[in-house]
Amino acid sequence: MHSTVHLLRKTDFPAIRRRTLRTLQVNLGYRCNQSCQHCHVNAGPHRTEALDADNAQLIVQLLRRGGIQTLDLTGGAPELNPHFRMLVAQARSSGVRVIDRCNLSILFEPGQQDLADFLAEQRVDITASLPCYTEDNVDAQRGDGVFEKSIHALQWLNRLGYGDPDSGLALDLVYNPLGPHLPPPQSRLEADYKRLLGERYGIVFNRLLTIANMPIQRFGSTLVSKGQFDDYMALLRASHRDDNLDAVMCRDTVSVDWQGYLFDCDFHQMLGLPLGARGAAGQPARPHLRDLLAAPDALTGQPITVAAHCYGCTAGQGSSCGGALNASNPAVAA
Repeated sequence: MHSTVHLLRKTDFPAIRRRTLRTLQVNLGYRCNQSCQHCHVNAGPHRTEALDADNAQLIVQLLRRGGIQTLDLTGGAPELNPHFRMLVAQARSSGVRVIDRCNLSILFEPGQQDLADFLAEQRVDITASLPCYTEDNVDAQRGDGVFEKSIHALQWLNRLGYGDPDSGLALDLVYNPLGPHLPPPQSRLEADYKRLLGERYGIVFNRLLTIANMPIQRFGSTLVSKGQFDDYMALLRASHRDDNLDAVMCRDTVSVDWQGYLFDCDFHQMLGLPLGARGAAGQPARPHLRDLLAAPDALTGQPITVAAHCYGCTAGQGSSCGGALNASNPAVAA
């Protein structure tokens, strides 16, 4: 696989700084029951990296101290980590919102038969991957049979109340472009998803989140192999909008890897660019959950590490793990 980190380090991306930490996004490991083409984590069934019990307890301690409003659990398939349910339960008992970044097909894996009920009982927000509303496109990205399982999973979640605006059980879907393009306007695509999934399968959901593909790991390697890397980077940079800078998620989010180390975002994590990589005052070379627990307010006002792929978050409507940053901005077509 082609590494792209050396192609991304030199950048003229604008300097930005952190605000108060509100969201802890934790990668529970790289094991997954799928191997998606656009996956920036390079996750799959044969990966063994997983957050351990000691680091899970550090997360619980941090949540109990207060200040963290949202625990965002990702992977791989985060549900495959043995500490997933403990973290969910502890966070919810502390009054912290929990997001499960769910690939939907995980609901049908052995040992996960009660997962949907658990998530509903804990009132966990589900952000579910569904890169298209057609079978061919989803299976091309995520593997044969994934679309059918995803539809059955969504119908299952709907029966539990997910997607009903009166239930308080949030179900958001995630769209990633199939190739080196920016996502289309989020509101327009959301309307198409709701109409077609409703008409064909009786599925309802709350929001569609459009997320740009990042030129790193599996997707970045594919771009290099096809000779498309430079063109894609040029598209991202040409589509940059300064008014997206205020809303990028790294301003109030810390990303935690499976070993407990801290990063400005999940993408930096995959590139090995630790939080404070440019020498933020008082920050260790590889800050860890222990450092955050010792000084939870030390990050406020510190500079955020930037690299060329950061243009993926500010291009067009903007993009983050929460979808488009500015829905009034049109996306720029490739």
